[in-house]
Amino acid sequence: MANVPFLLQLMIGPGIPVPAPKSVIDALVSVQVTSNTEGASGFQLTFTLSSNSALPTLFLLTGNSPLPIFRVIIMVIVRGLPDVLMDGVVTRTEVAPGEAGQSTLTVIGEDLSKLMDYIPLDGLPYPAMPPEARVAAMVGRYAFAGIVPIVVPTGDFPNPLDQIPKQQGTDLQYTKYLAELVGYDFYVDPGPLPLQSIAYWGPRITLSVPQGALNVNMDAWTNVTAMNFTYDSDSAVLPIVIIQPRETSIPIPIPIPNVNPLAPPLGLIPPLPKGIELIDGTKRSPLLAILLGLAKASKSANAVGATGSLSVARYGKVLRARKLVGVRGGGTAFDGLYFVKSVTHKIKRGEYMQDFTLSRNALVSITPRVLP
Repeated sequence: MANVPFLLQLMIGPGIPVPAPKSVIDALVSVQVTSNTEGASGFQLTFTLSSNSALPTLFLLTGNSPLPIFRVIIMVIVRGLPDVLMDGVVTRTEVAPGEAGQSTLTVIGEDLSKLMDYIPLDGLPYPAMPPEARVAAMVGRYAFAGIVPIVVPTGDFPNPLDQIPKQQGTDLQYTKYLAELVGYDFYVDPGPLPLQSIAYWGPRITLSVPQGALNVNMDAWTNVTAMNFTYDSDSAVLPIVIIQPRETSIPIPIPIPNVNPLAPPLGLIPPLPKGIELIDGTKRSPLLAILLGLAKASKSANAVGATGSLSVARYGKVLRARKLVGVRGGGTAFDGLYFVKSVTHKIKRGEYMQDFTLSRNALVSITPRVLP
């Protein structure tokens, strides 16, 4: 396998970022971007500084503004295809003095969901608005940053005569709270083009077109530098949702099996639940309680995991989080399709490495062959 070159592009600036000048690129030492399925994604830029460099002042003054929106876009081009790794804002800067007048500047930040976490709007009413309408309204406030909401309806419509929902905390806190109520995910994914991002609020979807296979123990075809597999047979639980319809005062327990069309089995032998988890759904509508139970069952069933690292130059493309990827060479129990939970991009001059974490909900591949 021939090494595949890559090109790094960096855009920075307050509000609307612009391509970084040559002096900034020359001072850049390393880039690290972490894309998470759960929680915010983040980045870290490391620069070398001379004693008269203006970089620290630039980042520090912008970060001290009332609404710190010093924006950073990190993009790579592999085989002519652009891939936006991060569109985020700076949250912290660190300067470490060094020898011979050389210092190190570290710029740390999070994805654009951080914009939603600055201003609390406690008590803001949302009359007759279901959770998905409230989320769309909150995310819509950040259209100026190029964020487009994708919201999956829950089918739950609150009765305004019973209660008018009111916001608690910042937009990000309330959006995550609403996601936890129904077992949904919320994240902001950069791209597909610079200055564009997608804010997804909905159930976790593990269906996608598989990325290029990760090969281990395959001699010349091996394209990962390290890979380890795990199986936690005790992780699976059977959620039991307790609901209480309005027509009766008697709580009703409902067992929720791991049957989810958006997260189908990726293997032939799923783990058997070895425990139960009671979910109090009496204060929710039956529909929302069942949605939460389905999410709990799906996540607890991910007993098979893998961690490893690869060189993008050898892999030939960028491995992306929240998508499927094939694994070959791990043995009968571990070969097959996996869901990519997280990816950490580590970029230096002439080197592009990725650390990854994979998961799936069963042993033994469901496909007779994993395509390369």
